Amino acid sequence: MPASAFDLAYDELRARWPESTEERDVDTPYGPTRVHVHGPADGPPLVLLPGGSATGLVWFANAPALGARYRVHAVDLLGDAGRTERRGRPLRNADDLTAWLDALLDGLALTRTHLCGHSYGAWLATRYALHAPERVDRLALVDPTQVFAGFRPGYLLRALPLLIRPSEARVRAFLARETAGTRPDEAWQRLYALAATAPGRKLVTGRRPRAADLRTPLLVLLAEHSRAHRAAEVAERVRRTLPEAEVVLLPGATHHSLPLAGPERLDARLLAFLG
Repeated sequence: MPASAFDLAYDELRARWPESTEERDVDTPYGPTRVHVHGPADGPPLVLLPGGSATGLVWFANAPALGARYRVHAVDLLGDAGRTERRGRPLRNADDLTAWLDALLDGLALTRTHLCGHSYGAWLATRYALHAPERVDRLALVDPTQVFAGFRPGYLLRALPLLIRPSEARVRAFLARETAGTRPDEAWQRLYALAATAPGRKLVTGRRPRAADLRTPLLVLLAEHSRAHRAAEVAERVRRTLPEAEVVLLPGATHHSLPLAGPERLDARLLAFLG
């Protein structure tokens, strides 16, 4: 069978990862999970969860720096487009997602790990750190959505047509507006548009987690020009809710251009936090 446009775009972006990157398909009760693994075999583990439609490949620009010190595991999310398959137990709610992550860490033989998520992946990472704090050493959230604040109404209004009548052209136009001035990688934009319109895609969402109950050391990286929410308000809410958390504003960044636009700044902050 000829490769689909999504498969071709996926493989093109996969080629941007360091040559030593390994591809692993980890068995879970919900189906095999694709994980891109890079870094020294004896390095401290770091699990990366992408935003919706981004796929685990979105961390390609961060992998060289992070993988110099850590054993990086970039995950294709369950229910999203990518090479993770839904088989076995049905994916119904947020509890299924945390059970899937339990099984994934077990399959990777990670008793404990650093955990970093962007956008939807940050929501999931927060839920997991509350569910299993004994397994998360440090938690980093990159422009987290639905954790400390809801979406801006204007952002939702522009995103709504993508849910009702998705098309690659609509997704590309939405992405162009949301990432204005940052010029994210063209190959990734193509993959994102194809992922957002992929048949059978089912992102499970839920309530905001009780972030005030977090006891894991926390870094929150916010995009200065995020349209998903008002970064200054989110920063203030984090500082008020979790005064020991480290909060950093990434100048010039937008929500959807992260983590691949200006990766040096993000990597430096993340590496300093992880220690």
